[in-house]
Amino acid sequence: MIVLGIETSCDDTGAAIVDSGKLRSNVVYDQQIHQTYGGVVPEIAARMHEQKIIPVVTGALQQAGCALGDLDGIAVTYGPGLAGALVVGLNFAKGLAQSLQAPFIGINHMEGHLWANFLERPLTPDQFPFICLLVSGGHTHLWLVAGPGEYTLLGRTLDDAAGEAFDKGARLLGLGYPGGPAIQHAAVDGDALKFAFPRPKAESEGLDYSFSGLKTALFYQIKRMDANFKDDLADLAASYQQAIIDSLMSRLVKAVEVTGIDRVCIAGGVSANNLLRQSLDNWSHEAAVSISYPAIEYCTDNAAMIALAGYVRLAAGQSAALGLDIYPSLRMDENAAI
Repeated sequence: MIVLGIETSCDDTGAAIVDSGKLRSNVVYDQQIHQTYGGVVPEIAARMHEQKIIPVVTGALQQAGCALGDLDGIAVTYGPGLAGALVVGLNFAKGLAQSLQAPFIGINHMEGHLWANFLERPLTPDQFPFICLLVSGGHTHLWLVAGPGEYTLLGRTLDDAAGEAFDKGARLLGLGYPGGPAIQHAAVDGDALKFAFPRPKAESEGLDYSFSGLKTALFYQIKRMDANFKDDLADLAASYQQAIIDSLMSRLVKAVEVTGIDRVCIAGGVSANNLLRQSLDNWSHEAAVSISYPAIEYCTDNAAMIALAGYVRLAAGQSAALGLDIYPSLRMDENAAI
């Protein structure tokens, strides 16, 4: 089965081809124009998707050596995301599916991130269950994954997501967008112990996250230092980054202890962070926990993960009606595909 995946949930226009569960192409157009504004401008994102979706899909087909008539199905992100951006991808997928008389299916963008872990290794039944830390610009969730489509929410952020904490911290520090890579770069030569930023208390109940207090602490630290904060920029960035990673790790470690499940997958844009990966690798060696995370190119938004998720669901006989609509606030604990 050959499946075309389409991703337009935010500011990246993506198309990919999966053939019998194996990735054959993955094309992403990165809308770098948003760096000028320090964040994604929804109207510009939608307009750029309209301009780029045809050449991106064409590129994915050419890279895979496929023609439109070879497609057995189409998968597309229908939520969560920016409404105007989602509309472009969903309507294009509907029109293409109708013209080809091929089935199509809507995929939850966050479920796609989870499936990115299996783009370079086959999915086998013995890999379940596992814990997934799904951490991105808008989401920080801990999931117990019992099988495809079988997800139990263990913990979530109560306010800002980790990616938002990076973006807002970078803005306070006068760094670029997106905030994660900007802070990671600024922190390279910094002392992560120089400034004490808050972490969740280890003995506190539950597995939920909170990052708003961390951002506030950075704000007041900069305010106390006034214009002199630039002299300690590397140390501030390193200390702030360390606090975010420590917070992510503390709840993940606790989730493994509570559930007794020692297989862990990391997904989402923040999973590309070098310090997070180093912390995960160290923990894996110390606690004999199996850790996996996607290749860097599959951590951020891409259509390869959507194509693979679509392949699994279409192969299981699932599909969507042409009346499927976008769902900008879609959660993964709702039906992940319709």
